[in-house]
Amino acid sequence: MKLSVLDQAPITSGNTAVGALEKAEELAIVADELGYTRMWMAEHHGTRAFASSAPEVTAARLAAKTNQIRIGTGGVMMMHYSPLKMAEVFKTLSAFSPGRIDFGVGRAPGGDPQSMYALAEGRQPRVDNMYEKFDHTLQLINDELTEDKLYAMIASPRGVTLPEAWMLGSSGNSALETARRGVGYSFAQFFNGQLSNEILNMYRENFIPSPFMEKPEINVAYLVTAAETKEEAEYEAKPQDIARLWLMQGKMGQLLTPEDAKDYPLSEMDLMKIEESRKLHIVGSAKEVAEKLQVEQEQYGFDEAMICSIQHSQEKRLQVYRLLAKELF
Repeated sequence: MKLSVLDQAPITSGNTAVGALEKAEELAIVADELGYTRMWMAEHHGTRAFASSAPEVTAARLAAKTNQIRIGTGGVMMMHYSPLKMAEVFKTLSAFSPGRIDFGVGRAPGGDPQSMYALAEGRQPRVDNMYEKFDHTLQLINDELTEDKLYAMIASPRGVTLPEAWMLGSSGNSALETARRGVGYSFAQFFNGQLSNEILNMYRENFIPSPFMEKPEINVAYLVTAAETKEEAEYEAKPQDIARLWLMQGKMGQLLTPEDAKDYPLSEMDLMKIEESRKLHIVGSAKEVAEKLQVEQEQYGFDEAMICSIQHSQEKRLQVYRLLAKELF
């Protein structure tokens, strides 16, 4: 099975944003050495919980620090940027690291309403033109002159190796739109747990080859906590359980230590919500997690599992990726 990394540069309790970005760099180097296929940085705004606000900038650093692994974004939130700017950024990345850059995009805001309006300089953010914006960006990356006068230009630098293009999604509509554009489909299973053969088949059956991708490619992003034993994994997963509980309550705080999470007061209702949210979080020994991923791959036929693992300890987080590589490579 092909494995990849999705990282949000989590700022865990007692640690700093600078430290979170340094840990993302360390993770990229380790993933490269282990043979992971790609590493993507997410985009989050207006939060103390994640430091990954400029994934395309971080991608430049990670690509420079690694040798083989593909580096990209998972994803750039298109509503905040013009097609020309996105095209120029990713063509520049590809010029420096040809054949290793992924242009992954999403249609969500990646932040709260205040962040959305600040990024739009106080204007009403447009959310109804995401696919059109994506089309224009792909044309500019591919050095195509369009009939749209606004984009009848060249995005510099010209003549670079095309990055792979990917659309993030979690629904049948996004699968169909992605297929029509001939780009890869990244399904966020840890968002809503709605992965289905119907959605993935819709993508496969409607895929139209493009300069960015000759055949359909699917990766599925999972939230994972793995350890040597199930008991250790459960201990390390408790802070993430609480973080997801906070998210359901409209809060977003920094990840607790396992020691603090162990004694965190939880009501019966809290425990029920945590149990429900575990459907979006794979927890177990490395062997159990690997078997779960293999079962899902056999059931849904995706090409690659993208692992997002958030532990308070960087050592424990790196261990997750090492253990899964050992089980699945």
